[in-house]
Amino acid sequence: MPARLASIALAVIFLSISVPARAATIEITMENLVIAPAEVSAKVGDTIIWINKDVFAHTATAKNGDFDVTLPPKKSATSVVKKAGTVEYYCRYHPNMKATLKIEP
Repeated sequence: MPARLASIALAVIFLSISVPARAATIEITMENLVIAPAEVSAKVGDTIIWINKDVFAHTATAKNGDFDVTLPPKKSATSVVKKAGTVEYYCRYHPNMKATLKIEP
């Protein structure tokens, strides 16, 4: 019986080590010429869902060139965060729409 308990304990430890953490899904909305939330924290591997609720097109364009997502009216798009850092982004069509994505490793 003690050997069986030890085997079970080792199996539980092994599984907890080998199962990777789940990536998060983060929604960023563009509505009424505003990006919300204006500041978001994410981790490498997380998925961003960009949602355009307006009747005109928007973009999520990183100032450092990391991404450039085009969002037609009333559509959404996804992208996976690939590297750590702080990325300021804006809409190319409406440059007053600005936000920041803080990405942790």
